[in-house]
Amino acid sequence: MLTLVIYDITDDELRGRVAGFLKSKGLKRIQKSAFIGELADGDRASVEAGLRLLVRNSDRVNIQVFPLTPASYNRRSVIGVEYRYDDEGYLL
Repeated sequence: MLTLVIYDITDDELRGRVAGFLKSKGLKRIQKSAFIGELADGDRASVEAGLRLLVRNSDRVNIQVFPLTPASYNRRSVIGVEYRYDDEGYLL
């Protein structure tokens, strides 16, 4: 299933580790703090568990994981510029 992960993390180092973890799981960055990709149910559970481990000692973290159907994603509205990022997370 298509999975959207968004986060608000104030700690720069932790935010970088979370982004690296999400990329390592095959998710693609669509905004600075948003990643999306196809994950099977078991893989999504593994990602959620990994995220919980990464942020377990931080009290200033908000991560949200949304399972999406391709149809719901295709109905999204993009207002303004749709950013594209390379594999390293740099804006193209």
